[in-house]
Amino acid sequence: MSLPRRLVLALLGATLLAGCGFQLRTSQVLPFATIAVTPEKTGGVAGDLARYLGDKVRPVAPGQGGELPEAIVDILQENREKLVVGVNASGQVREYELRMRISFRLRSPKGDELIAPSVIEQHRSISFSESAVLAKEAEEVLLYRDMQSDIVQQLMRRLAAFKPAALASKPASVPATE
Repeated sequence: MSLPRRLVLALLGATLLAGCGFQLRTSQVLPFATIAVTPEKTGGVAGDLARYLGDKVRPVAPGQGGELPEAIVDILQENREKLVVGVNASGQVREYELRMRISFRLRSPKGDELIAPSVIEQHRSISFSESAVLAKEAEEVLLYRDMQSDIVQQLMRRLAAFKPAALASKPASVPATE
């Protein structure tokens, strides 16, 4: 194939991708300049989320002269489960399902609920072999870490999708007149 022909095909492919709306994933743009993550002193999802947010993170109760965060993400619950889903004829485990579930909410520093308590869940299957117990334990740790990373990404997308203007467009409660 000649060089001009390859160039034309490459340009045609790039044009098709651009025309269909294809766009590489970029970092999430949050509608908040500052945010707090609770519980503050933890590993897990809350710790990963705080590391991902970086300099946007503020403490829930700032010291003297510190400013309050615009929003607070509460990680209400974080559960990990390991369920048996397959056994062989002699009753030995052959496959597990790993599950990770978090419950979270988004609120303002005044306590107004911006996102109601929601759940994000991940599932992974893992085979098991008695001859490779240590390797399977290491694989399990990696799968939990992968699920935790996926949950943080989903949480970031949900936070980025929140529109503060939606809060302002809610009709104010009208006092009843008699």
